[in-house]
Amino acid sequence: MCVQAQRVVQNEAVVWVDGAAELFAPGVASTSASEIRLTLSPDGAMALWFSRDRRGGPGGYDIWMARRRDGRWSAATPVSFNSPQRDFDPAFSADGRYVYFCSDRPGGLGGDDVYRVPVTDEGFGNVEPLGAAINSASDEFAPMLSPAGDRLLFSSDRTGGAGGHDLYLAPMSAGKLQTARPIAGGINTVAHEFDATFLSDGATIVFARAQDFDKARVDLFAAAPHAGRYGTGTRLPPPANHDEGDSYGPMLDWSQPDWFTLSARRPGSGGMDLYRVHYRLPANGVVEAP
Repeated sequence: MCVQAQRVVQNEAVVWVDGAAELFAPGVASTSASEIRLTLSPDGAMALWFSRDRRGGPGGYDIWMARRRDGRWSAATPVSFNSPQRDFDPAFSADGRYVYFCSDRPGGLGGDDVYRVPVTDEGFGNVEPLGAAINSASDEFAPMLSPAGDRLLFSSDRTGGAGGHDLYLAPMSAGKLQTARPIAGGINTVAHEFDATFLSDGATIVFARAQDFDKARVDLFAAAPHAGRYGTGTRLPPPANHDEGDSYGPMLDWSQPDWFTLSARRPGSGGMDLYRVHYRLPANGVVEAP
């Protein structure tokens, strides 16, 4: 899967995707089950992801955890805040103090809602729903707090969007998330836009798009703002995408912010596996090819 660095141009921004996609922790995190949306703690010592078919958790969708000790990943275990319902799409905050995730557990506003849980010395604290500023009677997927901690990025299929799932932003003010709005510009379309992450600049977004969840291939796209608005985005080149398999679940690697993680189905794999890819953003509007 090794390729030369390739350039993506979007609204005067450039994203370079370099080298090979690195399979993450084979046999521990990447297995014959389907593993999705890898998030790494800022110190690189903890990895979380979810699986929809891995045995051993309390529900059909469960979040799993592994710890890095002496340069190796420990055996994976279900996290303590799983429920018998769907628990998925984990994302560390940039400071490592919280994990944001989605669940359809009782007590939400309907469908899949966004929650957060504090990270403690003992493991994890009490789960907190994010409330009506973020959640709705529809489904919310893939929360991600920006690198500066000032905006929450997620997707929802609530009414008022462009069609299907759309990408939303909720600003943070005085430590409280405000009402979420669709991202300005043309990034949201009649297709499904979901599973989004900010890159290290806190502006460029990598996200998944599918015309149809059941029939169409899912690809990753990149978009950057111009005068506060996002264009429709440009499909990322290999190794972020592959013509023979889905790619989604991107997440900035907080331990190495010039990398992002993704989930992909590649020829010969048993299901969705977890990968890391290296990228570069422009400095003063210019990125030089290697």
